[in-house]
Amino acid sequence: MAQTGIDPLLAAIPLPAVLIGRGERILGANARALALLGPGITGRHFITAIRQPTVLDMIEASLRDRQSREARYLSSDGAQDTTYIVTCSYVEAPIDAGVLVCFEDITHVELVGQMRRDFVANVSHELRTPLTALLGFIETLRGPARDDRPASDRFLETMHVEATRMERLVKDLLSLNRVEAQERNRPTDRVDVSALLTSVVDATGPIIRGAGVQLQLDLPDTRLLLPGDEDQLRQVFINLIENAVKYGGPDKVIVLQAQRDDVHPALRVPSVTVSVTDEGPGIEEVHIPRLTERFYRVDNHRSREMGGTGLGLAIVKHIVNRHRGRFRIDSVLGQGSRFSVILPLDTGFPGT
Repeated sequence: MAQTGIDPLLAAIPLPAVLIGRGERILGANARALALLGPGITGRHFITAIRQPTVLDMIEASLRDRQSREARYLSSDGAQDTTYIVTCSYVEAPIDAGVLVCFEDITHVELVGQMRRDFVANVSHELRTPLTALLGFIETLRGPARDDRPASDRFLETMHVEATRMERLVKDLLSLNRVEAQERNRPTDRVDVSALLTSVVDATGPIIRGAGVQLQLDLPDTRLLLPGDEDQLRQVFINLIENAVKYGGPDKVIVLQAQRDDVHPALRVPSVTVSVTDEGPGIEEVHIPRLTERFYRVDNHRSREMGGTGLGLAIVKHIVNRHRGRFRIDSVLGQGSRFSVILPLDTGFPGT
């Protein structure tokens, strides 16, 4: 095949593609292949461009017996490791023949698989600890502490704490699964943000008073209506207030604020920003981008002591995504943290 015929053919292939002749030299490569393997590879021996033994063996075998084969090719784009499925297909041509090598990027599939494995491992780990404790206490109550009433009461109390922790984890897992399943379906009900936040304050009142925390409100007098799922939005704001109570510390002030923006720069439409600000120790900047990951905790021990499951902010993120909003976390060490939810308003409804 003449060079003038090879180049247009390879350019039409929507994957990185290289044609290797029977003389084991590269007859042509499209732009995607040059970006992956490097420039100036045409005319060189294929070993100098593709340096992974499994792929090299596959190409040699296909040149020898003319059979199609597949292998994996591992690389890096500078930001992350990448994985390709490489296919070799023997090609007959009038002037020369050889093997057409195509690289299919399956990095996204690998990442999803890794996320699934990590999720299962994290869930197993989170459940293993309380289950191990429960089994140990049950064994003790059935044996040495059978007739020891004070020890039995103490063990039963601990068992109740561990069982409650598992219940919270299962509830959060079910909630996360439900939210993820609905994330592509934008809610259509109308929600009054001011009324919703007032009900959230009433619901969290006992927790706030029990922690000795002062809650300051800065809510607009007018109605702010937006398309939303009231139950899910209530879950978002209760979660953020409970987090502020847990990690802000006693005798501190929490500020709950709602502010309307005619055109918010993050959404470029009329919106409302609801923020929860605490006076806690703050969060190191390195942790902030990962706070919405499942089971990610800045301090594992403290989070578990506080009853956290590590899923709360992941749930918040998915609910906000479903509402086509933005979730921001701003924090300075020693000065507290602010968690902001930015939601688009329903500008077609009177009163907004």
